[in-house]
Amino acid sequence: MTPRTQILINGMLLAGVLLSGVGVVYAKYLSRKYFVELELLRTQWEQNEIEWGRLQLEQSTLATHGRVEKTARRRLDMHIPAPQEVIVIKP
Repeated sequence: MTPRTQILINGMLLAGVLLSGVGVVYAKYLSRKYFVELELLRTQWEQNEIEWGRLQLEQSTLATHGRVEKTARRRLDMHIPAPQEVIVIKP
């Protein structure tokens, strides 16, 4: 091997090692960046789950028969019909 070839090979190996090191550092940076983003998304997901539970509880409270009947009587002036008010339609 000539000294020139040996210097060229050593230079290429040095460049490869440096590029590999930069690649490792960049990959670690991306890994940390995406981990932080993942944790933020998990936090948001947990908050959404809590809100979803609250909304389901609120919906079940608002949809109880007693509340629906009370609202129908108050807002729509509805009442249970008397027997003489009931009309039966036969096919």
